[in-house]
Amino acid sequence: MEWSVPDRQERYKASLQESEGSVSVASITRDGTEVNIPETAVEAEGRPGRVIVTVGGEAKLAHVTRTGDTWWVHMDGRAHEVLFHEQGGRSPSNEGSLGAPMPGTVLEVLAREGQRVREGQHLMTLEAMKMEHKILAPRPGEITKVHFSEGDRVDMGSSLVEIGD
Repeated sequence: MEWSVPDRQERYKASLQESEGSVSVASITRDGTEVNIPETAVEAEGRPGRVIVTVGGEAKLAHVTRTGDTWWVHMDGRAHEVLFHEQGGRSPSNEGSLGAPMPGTVLEVLAREGQRVREGQHLMTLEAMKMEHKILAPRPGEITKVHFSEGDRVDMGSSLVEIGD
């Protein structure tokens, strides 16, 4: 998962792990350099738009909402704007393969085998922690394989879609 904060040039990438209804941050890089952070996890609070964020052992309630690719996180009396740049990760096993950026459930499949796509085209939607994540084509090409259908569960890094020339 790649993201940025408005008015800043840095790009962040997070590696996530899911277990027992919680997603924890395994690592974060800023512009390719590892950033040390306290142990951090997020879990659904039970009501729409609410999550429990635990940082360094301290749990806090956060309200989360999405407008397009912008997420608004309200926590500790402050609103944080976060822009997600989800193009699906490249799977190491196949250079033309898009990997799932996090574990989740496939909500929508918009790509079909044989279809020509442009860079940035919406190919699939995943749901993780009650939030929707768009999988976008990282480059133009032809869809050679779609590995999952609506309703399927995927693990982080699972090959979702393959794009050829």
